[in-house]
Amino acid sequence: MRPIRIPRLPLAAVLAVTAIAATVLTACSGPAPSRPAAIRAAAKAPPAAYYLALGDSLARGVQPNAAGVSVETPDGYPDQVYAALHPGRPGLQLVKLGCPGETTVTMIDGGICRYQEGSQLAAAVAFLQAHRGQVLLVTLDIGANDPESCGGEPGLTQLAGCAVKDIPAAVSHLGTIVARLKAAAGPGVRIVGMNYYLPALAEWRSGLPGHLVAWTAEKLAAAYNNMLGRVYTQAGVRVANVFGAFETADFTRPAGTDVPRNVARLCQWTWQCAAPPRGPNQHANQAGYQVIARTFLQAVGLS
Repeated sequence: MRPIRIPRLPLAAVLAVTAIAATVLTACSGPAPSRPAAIRAAAKAPPAAYYLALGDSLARGVQPNAAGVSVETPDGYPDQVYAALHPGRPGLQLVKLGCPGETTVTMIDGGICRYQEGSQLAAAVAFLQAHRGQVLLVTLDIGANDPESCGGEPGLTQLAGCAVKDIPAAVSHLGTIVARLKAAAGPGVRIVGMNYYLPALAEWRSGLPGHLVAWTAEKLAAAYNNMLGRVYTQAGVRVANVFGAFETADFTRPAGTDVPRNVARLCQWTWQCAAPPRGPNQHANQAGYQVIARTFLQAVGLS
């Protein structure tokens, strides 16, 4: 999933503006309490809490606009997870560090989006270390952009190359990412990683050759997602099973329909089957981001 590159404000600038805004709002709320009263109020107030969203374009809510250009929207799954958690936690703040086009390599080394610390992972580690005991949740989706030869409309040769080269490297890099996040976050921080739906299922609509591509791609995607899940589970990270939520492995064809259930779900919840200029586009639509958000919330375990 490789949308346009959108520069990121440095994290320090975002946090500085947030701090200034909070100071101004507090100053305007009424006369300052006496020092003992202020101390008592501070003691009763819950600690500041943050939800840190990391990943690729899905973590930024990217969708195609009317001209077919992939742009960030406020409908991404982090926005919807935050909206669900915030009413019960009024002090919760959402910090989004995701980068459209990010791979496991660029998340570690940088090179796509701008971060003061040099990379998304370095920025995330710095944030977690600076806010020890204040982070409620970290969500992560990374790895969809790594299998270069599986993107777009892959053929069987491309799928084979993806399986041999791209996937093992991505799994190894994910292990590095998760280990650094866990170490920086410390104990007690909920971290949830996501597996992926499969845009290549849309090839089913191309007739018998497309059927073969879709079947093969599903087997490969299932293996890849199992590997991602194994990395997360071994690190004590929960898994948001988006592959399952999109019914990606279900090739059954309900009565009266022209395509299998998994293809129908993909077309329903992404722009991959949409007519030009918006489609084909691999990103989730608003309904799809809702499904992803619900899947994260199920995995989070926060009431």
